[in-house]
Amino acid sequence: MTPRPFELVVFDCDGVLVDSETIAVRVDQRVLADLGWNLNLDEIVERFVGRSEAHFVATVERHLGLELAAGWDRKYEPWYRAAFERGLTAVDGIVEALDALRLPHCVASSGTHAKMRRTLGQTGLWHRFEGRIFSATDVANGKPAPDLFLHAAGTLGAAPERCAVVEDSAHGVQAARSAGMHVFAYAGGVTPAERLAGPGTTVFTDMRQLPGLIGAGWPS
Repeated sequence: MTPRPFELVVFDCDGVLVDSETIAVRVDQRVLADLGWNLNLDEIVERFVGRSEAHFVATVERHLGLELAAGWDRKYEPWYRAAFERGLTAVDGIVEALDALRLPHCVASSGTHAKMRRTLGQTGLWHRFEGRIFSATDVANGKPAPDLFLHAAGTLGAAPERCAVVEDSAHGVQAARSAGMHVFAYAGGVTPAERLAGPGTTVFTDMRQLPGLIGAGWPS
């Protein structure tokens, strides 16, 4: 069969567009320790990277056997804000990739709209996606469920099988597979390539490669 071209490229945000994961997991480690749960960075990546804030809260509450009070996170917001303001940049090569990409594209992230407005704005990427940004808060179930990717594709009128998803987390890759979409898994971040590899997945390590990989059509 002749490979059919993709119609839509769906980007995750953290770790794909903005180089935030390394920063975030270190702050997560401090926050969790302050709450009474000591985890190493690899454990945090495995449990939380690619998941929603609601999942983070539910997991912490279950582990600690308590309910976090409303506004519990206000104490920690300055920790994240200072770390991002100090070190957040666009992912290496993503600007060149977006400049070369000739397909419609959008963002579908586990982060909130407010978070994406802040991080995409700080890195100069907001204008490239404005009006085509989707959050886990828009759907009933976040990643690894397929809901968010299916919502983005449906809203923009693209068939799932004609969508290419760019992800960097194991949970995000699973969500794209469950949605019936081909995944281009970026292994240049905190999740190792072996955790991303699998069916319907093209693993790569340089964002500058992405337009060429997507332009090749549906990989075998």
